[in-house]
Amino acid sequence: MNLTIIRRLVQLIAFIVMVYGIGLGGYYLADKFSSSLPALACAYDMETADHCALISFQHQMDHRTAPVLAAGGSIIEALMPTLITLATFGLLMVVLSKAFCGWICPLGFFQELLNLLGQKLGFQQTETLGESFTAKTRPVKWLMMIFLLFVFPLLAGFGVVGHELGDPFCRICPSRILTTLATGDTKELVVDTSTIGYLMLSVLATFLFGLMMSVGMMVRQPFCRICPMLAVNTLFKKIGLVRLVKDAKPRCVKCGLCAKACPMDIHEIHTDMENKDVIYPDCTLCGRCVEFCPDKDVLKMKYAFFPILSADPAYFKKRKKAQTQWEKVTLFSKKK
Repeated sequence: MNLTIIRRLVQLIAFIVMVYGIGLGGYYLADKFSSSLPALACAYDMETADHCALISFQHQMDHRTAPVLAAGGSIIEALMPTLITLATFGLLMVVLSKAFCGWICPLGFFQELLNLLGQKLGFQQTETLGESFTAKTRPVKWLMMIFLLFVFPLLAGFGVVGHELGDPFCRICPSRILTTLATGDTKELVVDTSTIGYLMLSVLATFLFGLMMSVGMMVRQPFCRICPMLAVNTLFKKIGLVRLVKDAKPRCVKCGLCAKACPMDIHEIHTDMENKDVIYPDCTLCGRCVEFCPDKDVLKMKYAFFPILSADPAYFKKRKKAQTQWEKVTLFSKKK
């Protein structure tokens, strides 16, 4: 038993609740759960226990903010629904911070399962994408957040661009296809030919889903790296009660094992010797860096002032041994 096993059990429970919530507690109970989740629980899944905040942001820009502004209304009046959504979102972020990505998100859990399947099938695993490539991909999530969640939906509301850009991220989000397919609904896995815009977005959605499915077996968390939800969560990371702390001096020797364990290739985790708060923008608070740190108390995961896990040489040895044994076993043979 280790932190990763506990986390995956939590992910499994969260996946069942997020994807099949209505079947567990009924429609009205599910509807009260939240409509501003900091995780990709898709509203297009008719059995979900409600949905992520990203669809709310897009629809508010398209159907509320733009029409009110076009009619001469005040900015406060136009943005009030979005501000309420942000407030709810912020309250949830206080509870778990970016752990919503690493512990709750259905799409994040599915990508971890994909990678585990790739390992067991014997696919060659990409240990790291490299600092240069990682640095180039990091701005993508911010661009997706700005343009797909706010700019294009706002322009659609003003009539500057087509209606299909009223919710462009939802149109291409892999979670929309994944969660609906998980409930036996295939209507989202289609190529929409009604307009050129819908055609392009549906083709892109199918391509992204297929790319995630294939690349995810060899690369850890491929879509998480460009997910706008990760960008939005980062804006609230300072208020979260879950903390990742580094006390580098005098024990840290920059061995790099924490960065190697990180599924998001955050190389700064082992080179930063000054900052104590090491929740970087790409961090999902999975805790693997703490598990694989061999130096006593250098890395710590806390909930407010209460410790969750601290780096410990004895824990590291057991965790490393378990990981090595796990990696040796495939579905076809045992590696030597």
